[in-house]
Amino acid sequence: MRIDVGRAGFDVCRYDSKHVVEEFLAALEAAGANEKTIKSYRAALYDFFDFVGWKSVCEVSKDDVVRWRLERLRKGFRGEKYGSRRARQATLYYYTLFLSRFFEWCGIDIDLPKVRRPRRREPEVLRPSEISRMIEASRDLLDLLILSLLLETGLRAEEALSLTFGDIDLQRREIRVRNAKFGEERIVFIGPLTYTVLSQIISTRHPGPDERVIPLSYSGLYKRLKTLAKRAGVDPRKVRPHILRHTFATEALRRGLDVTAVQRILGHRDLKTTQIYLHLLKEDVKQKYMQVFGAALAQQYPVYTPQLAPPQQPMYAPAPYPYPYAAPQQQYPAAPAGTQLPAHPATTPHAGSSQLRCPRCGAPLPPGARFCPSCGTRIF
Repeated sequence: MRIDVGRAGFDVCRYDSKHVVEEFLAALEAAGANEKTIKSYRAALYDFFDFVGWKSVCEVSKDDVVRWRLERLRKGFRGEKYGSRRARQATLYYYTLFLSRFFEWCGIDIDLPKVRRPRRREPEVLRPSEISRMIEASRDLLDLLILSLLLETGLRAEEALSLTFGDIDLQRREIRVRNAKFGEERIVFIGPLTYTVLSQIISTRHPGPDERVIPLSYSGLYKRLKTLAKRAGVDPRKVRPHILRHTFATEALRRGLDVTAVQRILGHRDLKTTQIYLHLLKEDVKQKYMQVFGAALAQQYPVYTPQLAPPQQPMYAPAPYPYPYAAPQQQYPAAPAGTQLPAHPATTPHAGSSQLRCPRCGAPLPPGARFCPSCGTRIF
């Protein structure tokens, strides 16, 4: 999402770069950017200006940006969790994008090098059997609530962790998501398992409207899901909060929910982001195609099965190879120079025909054949 922060209302060249960066971050916050977005911009800008020694914003050149990019591609970023080149390219893509918007806000025209956006990977999803095992392995209502809420609403982890009981309307079976990724509130719907768990929690604990629904940090949620996966016999490497969101999106499309409806529930700004999940339904589409068209075509058109004649049996058994493999090959002296060797019968067409034939059974030979297709004689 592109946040419109306008332009700086002062001469950025008259202030030190740290002051200008903080003013830009304040403008982001005033424009409605959420805390996570501001944190990402701060990390990108501080990383770059640390690299160039916090020189004046007006002294930054394209060469500074190129050197910074090359250094980060080679050595990575501070605090980098994953050292893969793909992860670095993804981080560098967004950092360069944030840097470009910062200089645009400053009114400074720098021809920044373009970074190719890394290709998106197809989302991983959980199988129904894995979901069932995790539900059965739940120890308490909090385990069940985490699973059901993420699987039946498609909420992001940060959105689910920021929910309070005042955001939940059990009567209408709706949840108001206030801390959305792009700062825009949206409504998601409560599924049957989530409804049952929430009803039991509310009826037994009577929580206040400001009490958090999931009283955990992100790391606590992450570890709890990993532990639950191990207990259920599911590979913990494939269980993360966002995997449950992917699973919801794929299952919603598989059950026939319109892609634009899924887009609104997930809170995607771009429909292309939602359409990624359509690639996972290729086998489902194939099955539906065969169910619809396979049955229809079978009724509309008579089934035609070509009747093929049985293959012709050779008149004789295949001739054995002239020399056994174990026997030493007989060496023949080379023909004297100028000697005219007779043509092999197989290379000599019959009279009145250009078709080559087998010297043993007379069957026609296809061009370049090394064995007779009828009797098996080797053609020299």
